[in-house]
Amino acid sequence: MRSDSQIAHFRFYEELNVFLPPRCRKVEFDYSFSGRPSLKDAIESLGVPHPEVDLILVNGLSVGFEQRLQDGDRVSVYPVFEALDISGVTRLRPAPLRNPRFILDVHLGRLARLLRLAGFDTLYSNDQADLAIIDTAAVEGRIILTRDIGLLKHGQVSRGYWIRHQKPAAQLAEVIEKFDLSSKLQPFTRCLECNFPVETVSKEEVLDALPPRVRERQEFFIRCPGCGRIYWPGTHYQSMRERLAGVAGLRPGDSSSPAGNDGLSPADAGMHPGGEFP
Repeated sequence: MRSDSQIAHFRFYEELNVFLPPRCRKVEFDYSFSGRPSLKDAIESLGVPHPEVDLILVNGLSVGFEQRLQDGDRVSVYPVFEALDISGVTRLRPAPLRNPRFILDVHLGRLARLLRLAGFDTLYSNDQADLAIIDTAAVEGRIILTRDIGLLKHGQVSRGYWIRHQKPAAQLAEVIEKFDLSSKLQPFTRCLECNFPVETVSKEEVLDALPPRVRERQEFFIRCPGCGRIYWPGTHYQSMRERLAGVAGLRPGDSSSPAGNDGLSPADAGMHPGGEFP
């Protein structure tokens, strides 16, 4: 009986190799298939979630996910280009979000707080189901950040990224580098708890809610209009600024550093003992 098995030749580039078995990384390898699968199905069968892919070349030509794989095809697969203009070829996702907003899965609660600390619009709930995350991302144009590769393979996901690192501070640095966000940091401008932009308030407006020592020592306050939390520059404020500057690759005292801008509203480390930069 004649076999209908066919062979295509795949090569994945840069960080996409992390999803592949060692023997397939950074080299061309054969992929056996039958029928005429789409490139999207073939790529995801190899372990690579489609939101991580931004460019596919088949036999040197730029194509879309819907292209059908044929015997003998040579397929080159490239990762998302957030900082590089490839408008002359077939992008597989919408144009990069220059002011990105995020939604995180249940495994990334500490990263969510750090992204808010850095000033980025970040949704997170520790009990939100995957389908709810996908729906919210689609409706609000948010990028899904996750440690679950399976979540990114869902057909409705158009923007998403699998977080490689496990420690929250390293995850924050990874996201800032991946999405080219160093120039967009606005530290201490969002509530760490509910994500609302905070607003400056006078001491008189919040006086009754302040602990006695804070009334005596602090004069500058910000408040979250969402949950009502009050923030002031606590004991860890300076170290938090410096560590954010380090993550962004800037000197803490550099006037070009968003984290070094004294005009930005400070976060309260004294009010929330767990709020210190991890």
